[in-house]
Amino acid sequence: MNFKEYQEKSRKTALYPDNGSNFIYPTLGLAGEAGEVADKIKKVLRDKGGVISEETKKELEKELGDVLWYLSQIASELELSLENVAVKNIEKIYSRLERGKLGGSGDNR
Repeated sequence: MNFKEYQEKSRKTALYPDNGSNFIYPTLGLAGEAGEVADKIKKVLRDKGGVISEETKKELEKELGDVLWYLSQIASELELSLENVAVKNIEKIYSRLERGKLGGSGDNR
């Protein structure tokens, strides 16, 4: 499945208030799901010595899917193509790679 297909299929399941004019709801959902990913990783460090088990990988895969779903809904709400978001991100980070600017901070490296 490609990003275009995913975005179209996931949109059919976007049953939240004011769908089509509500970028806030999926943005808050994205923050929550990203927090769940971070919490699972935190617990791997705290409880498992930094070793990720197959069970934890499966849990993270589900959470990362939720992150992708919310990201897709934000893109749809803003009338952006998830595929274009991915392409532009790769262009940006490869430009940084070519210029030796992957490290550091700031949006305009």
